[in-house]
Amino acid sequence: MQPRKVGPFETSAIGFGCMGLSHGYGPPADRKQAEAVLLGALDAGYSFFDTAAVYGLGHNETLVGEVLGPHRDRIVLASKCGITDATGTQRGVDGRPQTLKALCDVSLRRLKTDVIDLYYLHRWDRRVPIEESVGALAELVAAGKIRAIGLSEVSAPTLRRAHATHPIAALQTEYSPWTRNPEVAVLDACRELGVTFVAFSPVGRGFLAGGVRTPPTAAGDMRVAMPRFQGEAFAANLALLARFEALGREAGCTPAQLCLAWLLAKDPTIVPIPGTTHVDHMRENAAAASIPLSAEIVARVDALVNADTVAGPRYPAALQASVDTERMPNEAVAA
Repeated sequence: MQPRKVGPFETSAIGFGCMGLSHGYGPPADRKQAEAVLLGALDAGYSFFDTAAVYGLGHNETLVGEVLGPHRDRIVLASKCGITDATGTQRGVDGRPQTLKALCDVSLRRLKTDVIDLYYLHRWDRRVPIEESVGALAELVAAGKIRAIGLSEVSAPTLRRAHATHPIAALQTEYSPWTRNPEVAVLDACRELGVTFVAFSPVGRGFLAGGVRTPPTAAGDMRVAMPRFQGEAFAANLALLARFEALGREAGCTPAQLCLAWLLAKDPTIVPIPGTTHVDHMRENAAAASIPLSAEIVARVDALVNADTVAGPRYPAALQASVDTERMPNEAVAA
């Protein structure tokens, strides 16, 4: 894959989101399968790997550390803090400096490394000024435990406050044809400040890849509670998916590749991080980096799948309340 920049690091244009191997979409992948995906990703050209303390409450960081630890010099390693206690074993947003510092030590042990390249504040704890949480991460930079600071799911004003405290290398939030919230303000703020935008869930949590044909029901699958995967909204989105798949065929690629190539065409500072538990899907995603989209196809994606055509908000009210991201004009204010 052609390289892109994530903060000070040169990485593959498409990174690998490790979450789904341990958490989020049903039971974790078995160890043999997870190893095959991670090591196969190295061979396919991925050099940017993204994990977090909260994914499986340590399972994912441990997996990444054990499988990729021997290849540490080949990768840019990102992890996240702020949605667990200081031990990384209990969920709960906690952005207190002492918690973030203690959790970093836990993550370093799990990841089998002496430094994390990019360490994100996974959620802003509104009980703690963003300046205090970022200040703690800045102390970790000074101590040599992390190399760069990132933020996840924050708004443009919060990014600017954080960046004034310490330079922010990357901001991560959901971005795909069907989740366009970053276009409200935070993408412009990233460009203004020189912050890389890392797009998670770039294929619409599997939906825009064509991998979700019936509403999810598995225990541990977060999509069960997401409005776009329920009832009439799901049926309406399936009809939209059929048209999106047809556009992919016209462009000569799979729908997942259309999502990723669309993001890469949007801006050279965007780095998508799709995840998967399947080797073939991982390779399919990597190949998207070599698919040039014409301006016409990009415009047709924009017109087909957007905030006005997708049914349902991206999060239920409780989850929406936990993030600081801008809402689209037609999204209801969460309770």
